[in-house]
Amino acid sequence: MSVDSSGVRSSELVAALSLATDLGMGQPMEHQQRVCILAVRLGRAFGLGEPELTEVYHLALLRWIGCTSHAFELSAWFDDEIAAQARAATFELQRPADLLRDLVLYAGAGRSPLRRIHTVVSALAAGPGSVADLLLASCEVGRRLAVQLGFGAEVGEALGYVFERWDGRGPAGARGETIPLAVRVVQVAGDAETFRRIGGLGAAREVVRERMGAAYDPTVAELFCRECGALCADLEVGEPWEAVLAAEPGGPRVLTEAELDSGLLAVADFADLKSPCTAGHSRGVAHLAAEAARAAGLPEADVVALYRAGLLHDVGRVGVPSGIWEKPGPLSEAEWERVRLHPYYTERVLSRVRALAQVGGLAALHHERMDGSGYPHRVPAAMLPLAARILAAADVYQAMTQPRPHRQALGAARAAAELRQEARDGRLEPRAVDAVLTAAGAAPQTARRNPVDLTPREVEVLRLVARGLSMKKMAQRLGISRKTVDHHIQHIYAKAGVSSRAAAALFAIQHGFLDPPDAPSA
Repeated sequence: MSVDSSGVRSSELVAALSLATDLGMGQPMEHQQRVCILAVRLGRAFGLGEPELTEVYHLALLRWIGCTSHAFELSAWFDDEIAAQARAATFELQRPADLLRDLVLYAGAGRSPLRRIHTVVSALAAGPGSVADLLLASCEVGRRLAVQLGFGAEVGEALGYVFERWDGRGPAGARGETIPLAVRVVQVAGDAETFRRIGGLGAAREVVRERMGAAYDPTVAELFCRECGALCADLEVGEPWEAVLAAEPGGPRVLTEAELDSGLLAVADFADLKSPCTAGHSRGVAHLAAEAARAAGLPEADVVALYRAGLLHDVGRVGVPSGIWEKPGPLSEAEWERVRLHPYYTERVLSRVRALAQVGGLAALHHERMDGSGYPHRVPAAMLPLAARILAAADVYQAMTQPRPHRQALGAARAAAELRQEARDGRLEPRAVDAVLTAAGAAPQTARRNPVDLTPREVEVLRLVARGLSMKKMAQRLGISRKTVDHHIQHIYAKAGVSSRAAAALFAIQHGFLDPPDAPSA
């Protein structure tokens, strides 16, 4: 299976990632691409030059890249946090009445009456300040992922302001022209496209005019209201993918192989932040699958393809609500139907990037099984190449060695025994299982990069923070007081230069602090 993934444009990778953020935010796929087209048109009408338009272009596609950072926290209030974020796109989070109404109507929906009351009370007690913290965490994670994607300081800085308001009532309190102009342009374009889709051009103009001088820069908003007919012309005509690539200011930039792999690592981390239990999962699958491919004697091109498919295989998870991923008990059939969609979403996100379409097709096979019992397509064994069989085995092994809401992480020996049983039962390919276990046993411990000199105890605490444990549970696990846990967390945050759980989790993933298990027994 030879896969050529050379020649990927930076804009293609970011546009594909925008499809995933659409899923995570409850928007129709290609929403962000239309926002990008509109934002570039608005910026050009405003008189921006090519460097500023380039910033607008990338910011419009990346503005929700931090959306997975707060999915876990939102799921404490809303089992379907994706639907909650879709509703939030239509009202102003800084208006307490809108937020209060949504919490009362939807927080704890689907839970027992007593649990729902408790959820609503907890959410109301947390107040607007808690929402502001989640938005700031999203910005913080977005900035870090943008760096990994290869973007410079301008785009990274701008991502820190995407939830700010002209009147200073945003989460960080920035106001007026202290907010980068690219952000001010994208804010208007983003909301205008949302309301144009929902209610037409008149609704978009009405909302922008209503929020002018409050949420939006009045000059940018006034320009949109005056020119909205021309700016929004043909947004529904033709193919957004081709249009957004054609709209890239300054022409395309093709990624080197090293730049592509760095960008794919960012996509992997973006996906894995959806749940604390999956932190570092995609990196682990990628490494294990690539080493297993070598152990099985596959050509180097297939090794590279499996590594990249491992990084990308779970990007579709962002389209499934966190309330499902975090459920400690059995899933209902309706919940399973949503889970079965996530490999399909992975394939759809990647299919538009021609040079990654085959890698995406391979990634989408990670839940197919040899006996035809897998999902989403129940692909028979005869249609599963060895690379797909290795990826499936690597994914199962890596998942078993990590904690999940319904169980603790399995030790390496137990995971190896379970994997072999899957092969005996006909679900996994025995050769693939042997290759994965050989790779897991032979792989050296990843050298941890400790750039901020964390102490051994701080590393323990960081791992628990990354896994989403409460301060109370961390104290119980470590046999120390909650005050001491808090003291360690503050030291970790200061050393790592982060200010949120999600950013700390990302730091732990990127620097190898989530260690693999011991090697499996033979």
